[in-house]
Amino acid sequence: MKDTPGWASPGSAPSDGQEPGASDPADRPSGSQPADQPGARPQSPGTKWSDEQPPPAPWSAPAGPQNPAQPPPPPPPGPGWGTPPPPPAGPGGYGHPGGRRGYGGPGWGSGWGGPPPAVKPGVIPLRPLGVGEMLDGAVSTMRTYWRTVLGISLAIAIVFETAVVLLQGLVLDDTLDTAALSDPSAGLDEQTQAMGDVMRSSGLLLLITMLGILTGTALLAAVTSRAVLGKPVTLKEIWRDARPQLPRLLGLIALLLLITGGVAAVCLLPGILVTASGGGEGGAALISLGSLGAFALVVWLVVRFSLAAPALMLEKQGVKKALTRSAKLVRGSWWRMFGIQFLALVIANIISTIIVLPFALLGAAVSDEGIGGLVDAGSEYGWTYLIVSGVGSVVGSMITLPIAAGVTVLLYIDQRIRREALDLDLARAAGVQGYGSPVPGTRPGS
Repeated sequence: MKDTPGWASPGSAPSDGQEPGASDPADRPSGSQPADQPGARPQSPGTKWSDEQPPPAPWSAPAGPQNPAQPPPPPPPGPGWGTPPPPPAGPGGYGHPGGRRGYGGPGWGSGWGGPPPAVKPGVIPLRPLGVGEMLDGAVSTMRTYWRTVLGISLAIAIVFETAVVLLQGLVLDDTLDTAALSDPSAGLDEQTQAMGDVMRSSGLLLLITMLGILTGTALLAAVTSRAVLGKPVTLKEIWRDARPQLPRLLGLIALLLLITGGVAAVCLLPGILVTASGGGEGGAALISLGSLGAFALVVWLVVRFSLAAPALMLEKQGVKKALTRSAKLVRGSWWRMFGIQFLALVIANIISTIIVLPFALLGAAVSDEGIGGLVDAGSEYGWTYLIVSGVGSVVGSMITLPIAAGVTVLLYIDQRIRREALDLDLARAAGVQGYGSPVPGTRPGS
């Protein structure tokens, strides 16, 4: 019977065939006599000796302590943990190539090296992931499948950055007035109105950016899922896999726009009504508070439904079911989801800023306002600046979009590994033999 630390074998006897408390004849000093002989003290009624005893003979001292109540002396301390015992001679001894092997290395001398590493058929190990592993997995996916990833992200970046340039050139430049922000003599109403214009324009641009990330997450989900399995993929395969889900993806985007737009409208409606009725500063204050509330609620909804696109594309779900799946996977982990995705967006924006800044300086230099207009809040750039900086934005988005989208897809996979044991299905799909099966000869608690 094998015992291990922390496990007591039930039903084991204190010694082999010996009752507890019974004394061993070998423990009796040399020359002592049984209790029923003359001169000996009487024994308890339950103890009897045979009438025929062996002839007296000198006893030899047994080797080592024989009293079970007295523990053996401790061995002398060794040089430290992990010191191997001397190996027996011949093959099959500890530390010998043909002998047993200990944890963490080729012999007992290697010491405890921790649990074995997780299976990693692709860009991530098949276990719950950390933040660094998600970022590394997203970058590894882009590096390994760069033709497919950059092709998809370039197409998405061209579409959405073109929409941003057209929105700025045709709408925002004519309606946006931020001169009051740099004018010390401007009144509170003018500064509040300018601040509202900035928040509305920034909100529209942020909304387009989030839609681009959502679309990229959906289309790059198939690439990331194959990268997790370590399998090759082409643009043709991605298109064939994603084409049946494109109508549902458009429906998901439309529904998310409707939800977030409705929440923002409800938050801003009191301030708009007060301002329209001549409320003045009270209406402006309500609009500012409503904007803050709308921003908080929109962020909460975006994180709550951030896993809907991977669920839609990888599980082949409908729009409503994808939203439900995302809410279920995010429940109880909202702050973790928010922190990881916010970190990914910060890193992506830093990289994008480094790439876009030279294009912005070049566009400002060839425009009428010049480079000095970059620090002037009331300056307006023409189409030259918008087009040149838009080209830089396309290049930046082409590189940073796979990072943000890849982290979101890996978050979806991580949550399913934590809650639904998806790693077993992934290992089976990757062809890993024996993953998840118990080790032969082990038992619970051992």
